[in-house]
Amino acid sequence: MKRMTALFLTALAVFAAASCSGTKTPQIAAEIASSDEALFREGEKYVKKDREKARLYYRQVIDSFPKGFYAQRAKLAIADSYYDEGDEGNMLLAASEYREFVSLYPTSPSAPYAQYRIAMTFYEKTAKPGREQTKTVQAIAEFKKVLALFPLSDEAKQARDKIKECEDLYAEHLFSIAEFYYKTTAYGAAVSRLNEILTNYPFYTGLNKVFFYLGAAYDKGGLPEKSIPYYTKVVTDYPKSKLASKAQERLKILKSLPPPNEKK
Repeated sequence: MKRMTALFLTALAVFAAASCSGTKTPQIAAEIASSDEALFREGEKYVKKDREKARLYYRQVIDSFPKGFYAQRAKLAIADSYYDEGDEGNMLLAASEYREFVSLYPTSPSAPYAQYRIAMTFYEKTAKPGREQTKTVQAIAEFKKVLALFPLSDEAKQARDKIKECEDLYAEHLFSIAEFYYKTTAYGAAVSRLNEILTNYPFYTGLNKVFFYLGAAYDKGGLPEKSIPYYTKVVTDYPKSKLASKAQERLKILKSLPPPNEKK
């Protein structure tokens, strides 16, 4: 009886504080306050229509029954509730909650999910190529943690696909920078960025563009002999690419020129 009374008073204090802050909450009944499952189910009732109220119930589960069966589920539900809000601030809160979950319950069957969702908080906010790519880099790092920590999980399979997608996005970003340098006749800088793509992102889906612009950068940068292997790569490996015909035209011209040592 004393334990039930203490739980009831604790719950009332939490919900009273929430009421003072502007969140309308009903009084919690003693039979609900004394059961982690009952508190959790109450949270589930509100999670779609009033997430803040739902989180109050979930936190009560964690505070009153930290070692109970529903404590882990409540912690994850809090994180999910922030994630579902979708805006930048709530994504940061979600990532924090998921990190705490992985730290507190590293062997939980839900730990891979929590780590995957950390990565997704960054993935959901990635920007288009040409804009700031900090979120993309962070997403890649967090997805790689899924592979490192939980390599046999279902989330690991999903993480691999997301890593490829994010790396392709970042490579496209680098290409947009290289293309800008090329158009402003900064051919050396363009070559540097394009080579970075080849070195770090060899599975980039736009490699035909990389090879063509490498050839074009060397070509217009005064090193036409260096452009030939790249133009050739476009023609042989990407014959249906729109750039293949342009590469072929340049190859015909370059191959008709006398070798550098024969020029006057």
